[in-house]
Amino acid sequence: MGDKGRQRRIEPRDGGPDMVQLVTPEGERVSDERYDAIADALTTADLQGFYRDMVLVRRIDNEATALQRQGELGLWAPCLGQEAAQVGSGRALRAQDFAFPTYREHGVAWCRGVDPLNLLGMFRGVHNGGWDPFEKNFHLYTIIIGAQTLHATGYAMGVQRDGAVGTRDPDRDTAVIAYFGDGASAQGDVGEAFVFSGVMNAPVVFFCQNNQWAISEPNERQMRVPIYLRPKGYGFPGIRVDGNDVLATYAVTKACLDAARDGQGPSLVEAFTYRMGAHTTSDDPTKYRVSAEVEVWKLRDPIERLRTLLGRAHGIPTAFFAECEEEADSVGADLRARCLALPDPTPESMFAHVYAAPHPVMDAERAALTEYLASFEGAH
Repeated sequence: MGDKGRQRRIEPRDGGPDMVQLVTPEGERVSDERYDAIADALTTADLQGFYRDMVLVRRIDNEATALQRQGELGLWAPCLGQEAAQVGSGRALRAQDFAFPTYREHGVAWCRGVDPLNLLGMFRGVHNGGWDPFEKNFHLYTIIIGAQTLHATGYAMGVQRDGAVGTRDPDRDTAVIAYFGDGASAQGDVGEAFVFSGVMNAPVVFFCQNNQWAISEPNERQMRVPIYLRPKGYGFPGIRVDGNDVLATYAVTKACLDAARDGQGPSLVEAFTYRMGAHTTSDDPTKYRVSAEVEVWKLRDPIERLRTLLGRAHGIPTAFFAECEEEADSVGADLRARCLALPDPTPESMFAHVYAAPHPVMDAERAALTEYLASFEGAH
């Protein structure tokens, strides 16, 4: 992309008139009759829980970024600014629902009960994930861009064949959610997932976090129509929601998941948000986006707007927010200590999980590596 292309985007665009919003950036509750009933069913305690989740997720994310900068992680994919999209959608899931993430869904992982240490362990090279996907109903992180949308579609088709859709049993009916970013929407895997899910009426919700930049490319260089309009061509609906509004994100995602469980088929949620930090810690966003854009999006911060709503409309005292910050500091310090205490894997361990059962080629290569390592002076 040339310099001329970089200079085009100075003022960040908003989500347009079709975007669902229930809490403005100023923290004011606004009405949308399509989703008011879902939002109004939430208690003040529920909203406090959303706030706590977002504060803790941001602290975990910042701690991991710091650890990478200090050489303790090989890489980290920050979710700074996307906490509302992840917590709102994550809290809309039922226990039996299954989530398929990218490599950035740290907030959803938190909502599904995954220990953040497992996320750091993967980026530290200690293991390949560390959690049981079927215990948490949260798949391992997917590094290949867009591949998880096909995995999710296949799993959703399996849910259909298990008879776990449309039974009206709230403990049985199951939905699947697939997370991806705006850049992944250009991948062939995503298009194929749309085709299969639409034709098969699969109970899957595609959740796209449109953070405005796919590494160094703005949206206008990736697509000719908004992401939420694309599903029309595949035969299912799409909805754009303010991804910095945790209340709206929760309500829209819950409505789509409920429809999927009821047998109404797939849908797409485009969470219109912004990646405040780098794409990963190997990226330098100052090379392709201007600081004026970032400053405008800081005023739309998802945590601050919910804090304002809680304080003004729900009378939550400042002591609650201080307690969340104190807990966040404790969680961050504990996570750092546990990360630094992780044992380094042995070189031979790379062969342990290539195949589910013993394999002669792997056995031979492991033996050769072990012999080679033993040949060094002082190896024993």
